[in-house]
Amino acid sequence: MLATVVGVPIYALGDVAPRIDPSAFVHPDAVVIGDVTIGPSSSVWPSAVVRGDGRPIRIGARTSVQDGAVVHCTEDYATTVGDECTVGHLVHLEGCTIESGCLIGVGAIVLHDVVVHTGSIVAANAVLLDGAVVPPGSLAYGVPAKIREGAARPELIEDGIRNYVARTKRYQAELRRID
Repeated sequence: MLATVVGVPIYALGDVAPRIDPSAFVHPDAVVIGDVTIGPSSSVWPSAVVRGDGRPIRIGARTSVQDGAVVHCTEDYATTVGDECTVGHLVHLEGCTIESGCLIGVGAIVLHDVVVHTGSIVAANAVLLDGAVVPPGSLAYGVPAKIREGAARPELIEDGIRNYVARTKRYQAELRRID
């Protein structure tokens, strides 16, 4: 089902149009193109680009894709972001799998065939190179990323989810253009 989103640049690519749950929020300055699914109570914020022009992109429920993030795919790899994830400002996700309950920190880059398992955190500015695997509950940090198993702080993940689900509701109710 496609949400009614006024003034938001949402584009079909050929016969494939994005599917956005009616309870999701896509900011008018974000762009959504092609084979993209955005789940319930999720949000896509200003200047974010979600471009499904090679393989599908799936964003689960109660997940935020924050300002300036780029979510892309390749001809070989789809991109999946699970439920209750936070994709921070200026993040680049391309052809990877982010399982449910993860936090991807500001400016992180997660590349082709990477899997970030449930409950993990990718620290700000970390770079996960092709084929990397982050075990459940781990912290990935640095360039290229190093992994510390069991070092994720669940309260940081939970705070991000709670904050952005509440923010989504506020923006749906109160955002208005004034120019």
